[in-house]
Amino acid sequence: MAIPIFDPDIYVDGPPHEELERLRREEPVSWQPLYEEGDGCWAVLRHADLVHVAREARLFSAEEGGVVVEDLAPDQLAMMRNMLLAMDPPRHQDYRRPLAPSFTRKVIGGMEDRVRTICREIMDTARERREVEFVHEVCALLPSQVIGELMGLPREDWPRIHEMAERNTSGQDPDISGYDVADDRELRNASMDMAMYAIQFAADRRQQPVREDLTSLILGSDFGGKEMSDLDFGSFFVQLVTAGNDTTKTMLSSGLEALLDHPEQLKAVRSDPSLIGGAVEEILRWANPLHYFRRTTTAPVELHGVPIETGQKVAMFYTSANRDEAVFDDPHAFDIRRDPNPHVSFGIAEHFCLGAHLARLEGRVFFEELLSAFGTIEQTDPAKRTRSNLNNALKSLPVRLAA
Repeated sequence: MAIPIFDPDIYVDGPPHEELERLRREEPVSWQPLYEEGDGCWAVLRHADLVHVAREARLFSAEEGGVVVEDLAPDQLAMMRNMLLAMDPPRHQDYRRPLAPSFTRKVIGGMEDRVRTICREIMDTARERREVEFVHEVCALLPSQVIGELMGLPREDWPRIHEMAERNTSGQDPDISGYDVADDRELRNASMDMAMYAIQFAADRRQQPVREDLTSLILGSDFGGKEMSDLDFGSFFVQLVTAGNDTTKTMLSSGLEALLDHPEQLKAVRSDPSLIGGAVEEILRWANPLHYFRRTTTAPVELHGVPIETGQKVAMFYTSANRDEAVFDDPHAFDIRRDPNPHVSFGIAEHFCLGAHLARLEGRVFFEELLSAFGTIEQTDPAKRTRSNLNNALKSLPVRLAA
């Protein structure tokens, strides 16, 4: 029996990997129903097809309908179009170019000592508590502090901003969104709240001396011949902060769960810390933080022999492509020594994640410090997963830590 892969309830018990494997074999470009009768989306499930869609940014538009399968209200769509992840060329490059020098491997590498200090402070606090809810009481603290310092955000606002970032990607879960999910046809999230915060933050910062942080860089840069308005900064801020906060928290917490579920792999990485970099890549493949991103066709196209009409939704399904048998040997095995590992969790081509080097640094240093600080890490209760067809995340992972 076919499973509706965009139904958020499907993901409460984990991604439907068996169904995705069947679809890759039988319907690699699969029409999937959504909420309204007749509404649907083409799910692109094979690695090679996903790469093709990502590389054809003009034919498969991020800007036309946004990057989620749900149809957004006009004001929500307008705001999303001012995020890097939903800009088409050439506008995307106009906005990405001024920021790229701040995210090079060399520049991010210079942050290692600061990231390590933050991680050690987090581990010291966790050591005192011993029993922690690992997702929010440990993992969330690192990206909140890193992105807070990068953007120059007031320290007292960091928890609130992280909470908004989590709701932004997990609005389909009533435990996170704070409302009763009675109708999934309306995508609700914290984007507007976060944008309003950022608009006021930008207005305040323009009255202050220029600082050496990302906010001053953005507000003072030329984007395609014009400066960024406070309103545009609001949308831009939502993506940068959400990606810097929530997806990194997801990578760290899902990574520990994967290692606990594979004790032989945990033992190997403990005995040889040089394996941690490869373990982070495998965590990203095995438990990619986002299930998909949507595109909208701007002309008729044929993909894997399937005709797709102009204006139809197409979803690049990372959760499927990262386990494509044509690319990965034994794809359902968690293997920290996997090499090569061409996962697509950071996207590819035009929209390759601007913060990939930062995420990798945070992941490597976090696990180095976690495994150094605690000789024993025990899960005390079952993990709970987020109800979401977008965010591939844990919302709870109770653990006991011992030095």
